[in-house]
Amino acid sequence: MNAARTPQVILSVAGLALAAVGSALLFAPAAMHGSNGVHLAADASLFSEVRAPGGALLVLGAIVAAGAFVSRLQLPAAMIAAAVYLAYGLARLLSMALDGMPAPGLVWVTGLEIVFGITTAMLFRRLWRSSRAGSR
Repeated sequence: MNAARTPQVILSVAGLALAAVGSALLFAPAAMHGSNGVHLAADASLFSEVRAPGGALLVLGAIVAAGAFVSRLQLPAAMIAAAVYLAYGLARLLSMALDGMPAPGLVWVTGLEIVFGITTAMLFRRLWRSSRAGSR
C-alpha cells in the first residue's frame, strides 16, 4: 500500500466502523444488543442511556472518517480513534477480569477494538512526529 494513502485507509475504516456501531446503537439499540444475547427491557431511561453513546460514536466516527479526506484533520482524527478504540477495548478487558467472560461476539469485538486502537495510536504517533519535524 502506498505510504501516503495509509492514513486515509486506516481512518476511513476506523471512522466507518465507529459510525456504523454508533448508528446501530442510536437507531436500533435492541437489535444491536440482541445480536450478543443482551435483551434490553422496554424502559425509556435504559434506551436513553444506550442511545446517547451511540450518538457520540456516530459523530466521532464521522470526524475520524473526515480525517481521511481533510489532511489537517488527520492528526486529531487519529487521536480520537485511538482514544475511543483503546478506551472501549481496555474497558472490556477490565470487565472480563471483574465480571467474567461475555458472549463470544463481544470477546471478538474486544480484540478488534484493541487492534484498531493500537493501529490508530501508531498512526497518530507517526503523524505527530511528522508534524513536529515539519514545524522545525
